[in-house]
Amino acid sequence: MRTTLDRRMDDGLAALTGTQLTLGEVMLNGVTLPTIAVAPPALPHYFAHYVAQHREATFLVAGDERLTFGQVYDEAQKIAQALAGGGMAVGDRIGIAMRNSPSWIALYMGITMAGGIACLLNGWWQSSELADAIGDVGCSLVFADPPRAKRLAEIDGLQVRVIEIVDTLPLAQAIAPATQGAAGAALPELDGDANATILFTSGSTGQSKGALSDHRAVVQAVFNYLAQALVMLGISTEDGSPPTTQPATLLNVPLFHVTAEVPVFLQSFAMGRKLVLMPKWDAEEAMRLIEKEGVTYFVGVPLMSFEILTHPNRTKYDLSTVTDFAAGGAPRPVEHVRRIKTEMGGPKGGGAPLLGYGLTETNGIGCGNWRDNYLAKPNSTGRASAPLVDLAILDNAGRPVAQGERGEIGIRSVANFKEYWGRPDATAAAFTADRYFLTGDIGYLDEDGYLFIVDRKKDIIIRGGENISCQEVEAAIYENPRVAEVAVFALPDERFGEVPGAVVVYRPGEDMTPDELCAFLFAHIAAFKVPQRIWTSPNPLPRLGTEKIDRVALRNAYQALAAAEREAGAQGVLAS
Repeated sequence: MRTTLDRRMDDGLAALTGTQLTLGEVMLNGVTLPTIAVAPPALPHYFAHYVAQHREATFLVAGDERLTFGQVYDEAQKIAQALAGGGMAVGDRIGIAMRNSPSWIALYMGITMAGGIACLLNGWWQSSELADAIGDVGCSLVFADPPRAKRLAEIDGLQVRVIEIVDTLPLAQAIAPATQGAAGAALPELDGDANATILFTSGSTGQSKGALSDHRAVVQAVFNYLAQALVMLGISTEDGSPPTTQPATLLNVPLFHVTAEVPVFLQSFAMGRKLVLMPKWDAEEAMRLIEKEGVTYFVGVPLMSFEILTHPNRTKYDLSTVTDFAAGGAPRPVEHVRRIKTEMGGPKGGGAPLLGYGLTETNGIGCGNWRDNYLAKPNSTGRASAPLVDLAILDNAGRPVAQGERGEIGIRSVANFKEYWGRPDATAAAFTADRYFLTGDIGYLDEDGYLFIVDRKKDIIIRGGENISCQEVEAAIYENPRVAEVAVFALPDERFGEVPGAVVVYRPGEDMTPDELCAFLFAHIAAFKVPQRIWTSPNPLPRLGTEKIDRVALRNAYQALAAAEREAGAQGVLAS
């Protein structure tokens, strides 16, 4: 049975798509898909259109630096002209290896405006991981801030040109190395079929894959988010509480992730929204900025809103301007959902919980569970995000299952990525014949069309919204010559949702302490991938009939062992 909010959202969307956001369609790969017809064809058109509307409004706040939409666009235009005039061809892959900053945003804009493919390199990667990704997609140029530039300099034989951007300087000074020469160079005319971005996704096979999207997919994803935002704006207006200030949100998740890139950064152009940058997450600093800048919308991994909710100094800050505390990347505990509504609501009913479900390969769109609906069904990721998302639960042959039955979640929309760069087999395996992207998540739909995720088909750990491939971590551990066997698996964690755990068998006569093995790993993989708990087994690891290590049995056994150890520790505290 539809809730009152479901009905109002459906009615609002029907009115919206009949007026402001009229629908069209496009045929891709033999399948006809709905589009938002009024959306610009490519990112350069999108930037130009909305900057003209919001040119003098504040766009970025980074420490003491405040920049308007017009100021950032003008600097991005210089970058685009320098790239186009300096020999970059349409379709060249240009890497960005930087922390969040105005420079990152201007570089992304400039690269895509010049017809390059912006390759969003994970800022937490170590040298070998950066080298693998750059080599995989064939970057011809990488922009890097000083810490990432140092890691790149440590790569033996790296042939790619690296331009260091000192992003702590004011924007115009910081990007000066990227804007030299070729002023006034002509920029290419791009359409929706032109390639725009590569984001990297951890797969069950280990090394990250580069997910390529064209301009149409990225812009349509932005407009699907915009449709949802306009519907909720309409409901707030009907209820007598329309916004009276410029919308504002914290940019507190990394821009190399799809959540920060599409619904936060890119959507802000259409909304005229102010972004308040946080180079590094800190709950109290977030609360200070929310109060100081009048932040109206908060989004991050569940850990972030949980740390605000439980912070001992929360009552010292006015958070009442926030209408929604949104999260994605991992589920929230039910009690967390309820406490957000009861403890962080503003005087006009703000502070409502919101959960989104999407993937890198879907450019972030998938499902959304809003406000009272989320309170009613806190274990659900919500309904498919209209008007573009087609959601299906599929069996192993790619056929839809009956309502209520479990299967693999498939998402089909014009916003889906195009391919994994240079990996046709992986691309083919990622889609059904009728172009549903296979998410690797197992779930079911209830009678109201709400999605419940119950398991993962892929061997992935989600730590605070960051995907970790078990096989990638195992491969890093196997690089240590003392290791004979290893299995990596997820361990439940109250703070991050999941963290990596591992059990290791050493070669005869060899041994290492967990701290020694972790120290080895920190030099090879990003810190968030290093197992938080390592057990040593004196016996060979159990194997299946195929002679593969039985990861499921090991995961179950060591999850139970970790739970028993936590319980024993709690009992010890109570006894003392």
